[in-house]
Amino acid sequence: MDSTLDDIEFLVSSSHRVGVLNALAEGSRDRDDLRSTTGASSPTMGRILADFQNRHWIERTGKTYQLTGLGEFVADQFEGFVDAMAYQRRLREVWPWLPHDIDGFDVGLFTDVVVSHPGPGYPYKSVERLAELITTTRTMRGFGMALLKSGNLEPFFDHVLDGFECEYIYPPTVFERLLSWDEETVVEAATRANYTVLLHDNLPIDDRCGISLFDDRVSICCYDTDTGALQSFVDTGSDEMRTWAESYYEQFRAEARPLDDASDLVSTESIR
Repeated sequence: MDSTLDDIEFLVSSSHRVGVLNALAEGSRDRDDLRSTTGASSPTMGRILADFQNRHWIERTGKTYQLTGLGEFVADQFEGFVDAMAYQRRLREVWPWLPHDIDGFDVGLFTDVVVSHPGPGYPYKSVERLAELITTTRTMRGFGMALLKSGNLEPFFDHVLDGFECEYIYPPTVFERLLSWDEETVVEAATRANYTVLLHDNLPIDDRCGISLFDDRVSICCYDTDTGALQSFVDTGSDEMRTWAESYYEQFRAEARPLDDASDLVSTESIR
């Protein structure tokens, strides 16, 4: 293990070494190209190339250097590791709010991840990211607490009334909160064929989280259970995340009931 860690330390302890590996992963380069790309001095570059050759990561043909098969393997694995560490850095800021207690949820489901959360001096990033997805997509399915902020509710219901296709599974208490926001708008939207409201009494994350499937993104919207404050909004284009989210969506959809069976939730006589 020590020798393995030595190899890892050898590579990551020098930005110039990483730069040479990344540059050669894109194709053959001569020494001057590598110096220009990495900013390394001539003596430093000489040491790096010699060390890489000793490890059989590169080979030289004339004046150019290229990765060997072993070097390509190292570059590919290192790129994956760097991507993974970049994802965890983004996710660790919002990790306490994510639904990692639900079966099958795993950080490995994330790729192409965008993390939005309220920051010092500007608390609206999460709201704006959700509004962006709502207004630029054609379809939406979801369950839980994804839509509770007025900054999201207004564009959402405007989009629904304009023909946006949406099917959403609400905890009854969440749907009641929608009605208290603007009962007339919510009731009018619920009469539209393009907006299907389903109710579920026992969603596992009904007090803190909502998961939505858009055309090509899956989002997780998380709230603080004590304050109701929006804590994070995470979205990804991962096929693996979509498969996971769809499996739960279909399970909850099969268990949910249509709004028509729970019209006592609204103060109007009927929304049919």
